[in-house]
Amino acid sequence: MPKILLVEDNKDLTTLIGLSLNQDYAIDVVHNGGEGLECLRTGRYDVVILDWELPELSGPEICRQFRAAGGTTPVLMLTGKSQIAEKEKGLDAGADDYLTKPFDMRELAARLRALTRRSPSAPSAALTFGDLHLDPVRHSLKRGDEEIHLLKKDFALLEFLMRYPDEIFGTETILERVWSYDSEVTADAVRTSIKRIRKALDRSADESESIIENVRRVGYRLKRPC
Repeated sequence: MPKILLVEDNKDLTTLIGLSLNQDYAIDVVHNGGEGLECLRTGRYDVVILDWELPELSGPEICRQFRAAGGTTPVLMLTGKSQIAEKEKGLDAGADDYLTKPFDMRELAARLRALTRRSPSAPSAALTFGDLHLDPVRHSLKRGDEEIHLLKKDFALLEFLMRYPDEIFGTETILERVWSYDSEVTADAVRTSIKRIRKALDRSADESESIIENVRRVGYRLKRPC
């Protein structure tokens, strides 16, 4: 599942965007420019949605600093400014695309799909873990020649864990990264999803031999085959 950084100080708009996109993207949200730049420096994202006017640092300034530091992640700039000169300023700062407020969520989704295809970190490359082969683009999971079918969220959770092998993730982090803005979801959803993945992938009913290790009081990680 592609990961988006949304830097926008209008909390109503961030909620609306999150609810619109949460089925297809994992979304990190920050509400000021300083935090946005720090997230870009320390995190890995497939696309950045960047507002123009932000507390601490403006969108164009964040974009300039990010590009100057070698950042290549595609940036979609959001703004209420419609003049050609302002659009030119945003693009010159390093933005890849531009969307003027107010906008239709369908157009935002279409722009993001286009930018995700361009992203150097876009999840186009297949993932391999042991004898498992996961292709995010084709939504395909195989063990050897055997096709394994998972529900959409189970697939997204497995993909997330496969992208960060050996890392332990707590339930809250998994909810934020995989379920994102679905506020009705609880920790039970993670446990249930992991049970389904184990049922589909594990060769033994012994939980200690499961592909997904439960690190007591910490979280979950993929366990490398012996």
